[in-house]
Amino acid sequence: MTDTGDPAVVQRASAALSDVDTGGWARRFDLLSDQHRLEILLSLHRAPGICVSDLAAALGRSENAVSQALRVLRDQGWVTSTRVGRMVTYRLDDDVVHDLLHWIGARHS
Repeated sequence: MTDTGDPAVVQRASAALSDVDTGGWARRFDLLSDQHRLEILLSLHRAPGICVSDLAAALGRSENAVSQALRVLRDQGWVTSTRVGRMVTYRLDDDVVHDLLHWIGARHS
């Protein structure tokens, strides 16, 4: 067994783990680590209410690829969709993600 130098320091370091939802943040960073999803989030940030075909055109990707990424983001509660007739539009729906995008340099216009 390893001898610790200062039990109070060990306790403070250990207590830090209960202050933050490390599992939740790890999932957030995992989603953000994918360049394509990050680009989708940045596009939604700048152009809320965009439809899949316009988003795919803006990103130079297939509608299928964009739809799959949007499904993942929607399942995590980061993105919402609104259907009007046959058109479905998407927008960010997570304040923390919105703030993170600003932190990395995203602007609204």
